[in-house]
Amino acid sequence: MVSRRSFLQASAGTMAAGAMFSPLGMRSARAATPFKPIELPYAFDALEPFIDARTMEIHYGKHYAGYIEKLNAAVAANPELEGMRPAALVAKWKSLPEAAQTAVRNNGGGMVNHSFFWKVMGPNAGGKPKGKVAEMIGAQLGGFDKFKADFAAAAGSRFGSGWAWLVAKGDQLQIVSTPNQDSPLTMGLRPLLGIDVWEHAYYLKYQNRRADYIDAWWNVVNWDQVEENAKSAMG
Repeated sequence: MVSRRSFLQASAGTMAAGAMFSPLGMRSARAATPFKPIELPYAFDALEPFIDARTMEIHYGKHYAGYIEKLNAAVAANPELEGMRPAALVAKWKSLPEAAQTAVRNNGGGMVNHSFFWKVMGPNAGGKPKGKVAEMIGAQLGGFDKFKADFAAAAGSRFGSGWAWLVAKGDQLQIVSTPNQDSPLTMGLRPLLGIDVWEHAYYLKYQNRRADYIDAWWNVVNWDQVEENAKSAMG
């Protein structure tokens, strides 16, 4: 059990550690609450025909908004969390007061994961990576075709709800999957790319055909953003 006193004693270290996660909103020492959703960088129908407008509308306006609402409620009920950014909360959820842990893990994870997810997709996207990411995938993951197959396998084999990720640990790339709304940040990993494989991300269009959704999703991957994520993660 984590007491409120021990959390307050440790929070300064948590805030300092959070400064390294700038793409996920962890650079600043303090954050304004209540938290708000990021603005979706494209229209709901911009990812058609690969991801349908109705799915995007519900996913962003209901699921994502719901995670943020519940995270704000958890912070309001635990004032010592005020000023911490969502990604910092998620990265250190196990060290938070016990009363806040589950809400931050689930709803903070939902906020952080989706805020990231919206940005790694876009219209007129897809294709293959270039630059640093392309070089590292070639050198470390066996080339783009093998990476794509392995990433799709990680996403497709995730039992129930969760995510698949391309992450960096230092200058090494890995493919990992996480259950529910768990974030790679909790494992000390920096996400470069991620796909949501909760059914709410695809069921209206693809029903139980998760593999079809994953195959279509590659057409909306914003590799320019993935490259920016890599530069931020690895310098």
